[in-house]
Amino acid sequence: MSTPTAPARPTPAARPAPANATVVIVGGGIMGVASAYELARAGVTDIVVIERNELGSGSTCRAAGGLRSQFSDAVNIALGARSLETFRRFKDLFDQDIDFVGSGYLFLLDGAEDAAAFEDNVAVQRGMGQNSRMLTVAQAAELCPVISTTGLVGAAFNPDDAHCTPESAVAGYARAARRLGVTILTGTSVTGITVESGAVTGVDTSAGPIATGTVVCAAGAWSQQVGALAGVDLPVTPLRRQIVVSEPISAFDARRLPFTIDFSTSFYFHSEGSGLLFGAPEAGDVNAFDTRRDPAWLDHLGELMERRAPALTDVGLGRGWAGLYECTPDHNALIGVAEEVAGFIYACGFSGHGFLQGPAVGEVVRDLYLGATPFVDVSGMSVQRFATQSTRTELNFV
Repeated sequence: MSTPTAPARPTPAARPAPANATVVIVGGGIMGVASAYELARAGVTDIVVIERNELGSGSTCRAAGGLRSQFSDAVNIALGARSLETFRRFKDLFDQDIDFVGSGYLFLLDGAEDAAAFEDNVAVQRGMGQNSRMLTVAQAAELCPVISTTGLVGAAFNPDDAHCTPESAVAGYARAARRLGVTILTGTSVTGITVESGAVTGVDTSAGPIATGTVVCAAGAWSQQVGALAGVDLPVTPLRRQIVVSEPISAFDARRLPFTIDFSTSFYFHSEGSGLLFGAPEAGDVNAFDTRRDPAWLDHLGELMERRAPALTDVGLGRGWAGLYECTPDHNALIGVAEEVAGFIYACGFSGHGFLQGPAVGEVVRDLYLGATPFVDVSGMSVQRFATQSTRTELNFV
């Protein structure tokens, strides 16, 4: 995974915007390009993707690249599992190597309540055909011998989970979308969305106006601002998360370790080439559009590592970066069609699991536009849930 490009300022627009489009997608991350590809594959023409910087330069290419179906909500399980099918076949489908590593996901549990909740989650996952299972502490240590088992009461594992390189997936989708006729405008900002008589009629951009009847908001952490341009309230806020990658490791084969998460602290690591990638929350949340690295985070990371993976504390650390989670109040995504503005579709607020659900959500966006029935019922992901208080917090928020 290469060090992401900071999205601090827009790059120069490559060309003028077309005067008309059937669908305008705002955001060139995994959601935007996957949605564009699926729409084009379904026969929709004149699709335009607008990205203010480079493709994937928002949250997608700053993600850890984890792929899993281990969630506490059936819809999230279905979206994760469906996406995993695509990622597993990505090289064949898109002629793009995404460095897919199928080492599984291991959640380490140090509390009885968490263990009980994960047992319930595993039962739901298995009922949906997933290969999840509960493990003893000894079994977890056998899978990941670099951990300390002090305080652990159990673990959850799915050997079918994986991780890959996000920017490669974006590149594969973008190339396939372009081949199907999709126009992708990078270095282009959306400055307004025209709504007339309760319906979308156009999008104003820094490269010129586009007349359109449909806008898809796939703008990640910036979706609240995009929604506001159309008069749609999308409760999405940014949360900074930092990542660092180690130097190559010769003492053991890092790729044999599962993607390991210390659930109570959200400290995690997985292989990155011949080294390891480490991530964790900051000691205090930073809910701002701030992707500067905080040196104090490395000290905090060291404390978490010493507690749960002391065998890794001598590993040399190299490059790192900060990115933004796009968070909603219940840590579940916003997916749906706006009730108050016809022609406004949203797919955002994925709260840390957007990249891994991108392929499946692209299919869902396609079906919402076409008026077809998606493979999974996403009605509970509508923003209207906050008005009716019919929310359920996603417990596996990492």
